[in-house]
Amino acid sequence: MPSSFIQPISIAALALAAVGAALPARAQSVDGMAWLAGCWRGHFGEAGTLEQWLAPAGGTMLGMSRTVKQGRTVEFEFLQLRQLADGTLALMPQPAGKPATVFRLLSSGPQEAVFENPAHDFPQRIAYARPEESRLLASIEGLREGTPRRIEFAFSRVACEAPLEQD
Repeated sequence: MPSSFIQPISIAALALAAVGAALPARAQSVDGMAWLAGCWRGHFGEAGTLEQWLAPAGGTMLGMSRTVKQGRTVEFEFLQLRQLADGTLALMPQPAGKPATVFRLLSSGPQEAVFENPAHDFPQRIAYARPEESRLLASIEGLREGTPRRIEFAFSRVACEAPLEQD
């Protein structure tokens, strides 16, 4: 996910995070994340952001994100959802082609999931939720230089063949 803006975490966001942390991570397979599949255009900071998730197959879901600005790719990320050897569902982002970082499932619902890696520098949590068929919300949060931060990303569903808006 591109990091277009950073904002301090509000009291409400902290309360929501505390509630999310209290929810048990239900046993979930990659197939249970099928609601994430599709193409999603970002509505934040950069107009040229698109995130695409392939449907579950072979025990994985693969995703990618790309931000195009003034005709050039300025950010990209590869993403993977899969079961770890211990059976835990994990999200493994690779921003700008760096090695993957493992975020284990912390909590989930019918169309939402929160992943966590407390040892990671920033973010320590990544969340996805689909409140409506055509909307996807994502967020990253944690401590950055000792200060709680949360970055939110709003997406809408688009046809995967749709042209990318650019700045």
